[in-house]
Amino acid sequence: MEKEKISNGEISALGVTELELLVSFSRVANGLLKNNVMTKEIILSNMESLIEDPMPYAMQKGGKFKNLAEKVMDLRKEGMFVKQQRSNHALRESLLDFRVFGKEHIEAGALAQMNTAMKLPIAVAGALMPDAHHGYGLPIGGVLATSIDTIIPFAVGVDIACRMCLSIFDLPSELVDSEKDNLKKLLENHTVFGMGGVVSHYHDASLFDKPEWNATKVIRSLKNKAYTQLGTSGTGNHFVEWGELTLTEGALEGIPAGKYLALLSHSGSRGFGGSIANYYSEIAMKKTKLPHEAKHLAWLDMNSEEGQEYWIAMNLAGEYASANHHEIHDKIAKSLKVSPVIRIENHHNFAWKEKLANGTEVMVHRKGATPAGEGVLGIIPGSMSTPGFVVRGKGNDMSINSASHGAGRLMSRSAAFKTIRKEVVEAELESKKITLLGSDLDEAPMVYKDIHTVMAAQTDLVEVLASFQPRIVKMADPKERPED
Repeated sequence: MEKEKISNGEISALGVTELELLVSFSRVANGLLKNNVMTKEIILSNMESLIEDPMPYAMQKGGKFKNLAEKVMDLRKEGMFVKQQRSNHALRESLLDFRVFGKEHIEAGALAQMNTAMKLPIAVAGALMPDAHHGYGLPIGGVLATSIDTIIPFAVGVDIACRMCLSIFDLPSELVDSEKDNLKKLLENHTVFGMGGVVSHYHDASLFDKPEWNATKVIRSLKNKAYTQLGTSGTGNHFVEWGELTLTEGALEGIPAGKYLALLSHSGSRGFGGSIANYYSEIAMKKTKLPHEAKHLAWLDMNSEEGQEYWIAMNLAGEYASANHHEIHDKIAKSLKVSPVIRIENHHNFAWKEKLANGTEVMVHRKGATPAGEGVLGIIPGSMSTPGFVVRGKGNDMSINSASHGAGRLMSRSAAFKTIRKEVVEAELESKKITLLGSDLDEAPMVYKDIHTVMAAQTDLVEVLASFQPRIVKMADPKERPED
């Protein structure tokens, strides 16, 4: 079978027309592809960002695109490499200032993507969280405030309303050891993973009585899919896990200090949200034509029919994602015969109408970022072997009231399969007394940044109230295509 390649035509389409540069781009692109360092899509996306803003790549010591970035900068000085604009909306000549938290831990691609976002004519403010890494359009970990009458589907993300949910039980944490087999069965009996995962019975499906399910033709066409997937978790980095929650005195009102059994889940709006995202992203890109490197940041006018339809669908996806988690948690709690003393949850792929510190009304897109307004509770997970944290937001204006949504990936999935050994992962899990059900090397603890370093970079954004150590982790079966 012929190996996948990146053609000169695909690179030329990015605006690379100078022959020597084209050869260099092709050599780097196909070298990275051949060695499974990155996927084809991520390589081309990085090259788009590099063409727009080579500086972050040129400054990255030992970066994979460093030499290309330097060549682009040299050619520009000689007037030999001029980007071709293919748009009806020009970007700003200079980007708006934005704050980067933990900049030393963020890859050049994410910085370049954020730079592009801050040149959008609708951009008002932005910030980059310490777990940031390269994504599509807006980087994962990017926060972008745009004018109130605009919304960017790809700045919300494909997994609309991807969400964390934590149930704390008034039970001792030691049960993860003494009742391990029973707790494993509860996960296996009441969770469903996988691209086509569906359920046949429900704890509470009353969400589907809402009139919004009949609001648009697109929503109506997806209602049955959403119904069959209520209470499922998908693939990729989504999980449901038991763990030990350590709480200090006075951290959460009404709950004494101690170690508690807790259930933590991470998933979003499943096929419903993904279909909504793709449908309206296509419309946005047809109506709002931007330069090639910014095409995934196309927006919808909130005063248009499509903008209003997306807003209704996005908010419904948010309610659906919450109901998804509740379905899992309530089924498990019912079988456990103990109700949680508290449930904490938050979105991290969503858009909110908010006001900046100066009173300006904006649309705040948080793509892989946790809301962290003053007093707002949230959850920031680590990896399957490192702790997550219950946090309280400090309402920092510089981060647009946001914090990281996790540790953030350190390497691509393809690089993980190439470099990480199964026995090393098994040894790590054994040393932490972690039982893993499902998953593969692309979700190994080593593919993520150090969560403690990430948390140290955002002490001005959140206060840590409790820590959660995973002990029994359930994820999708190996080789399932990731959809996070």
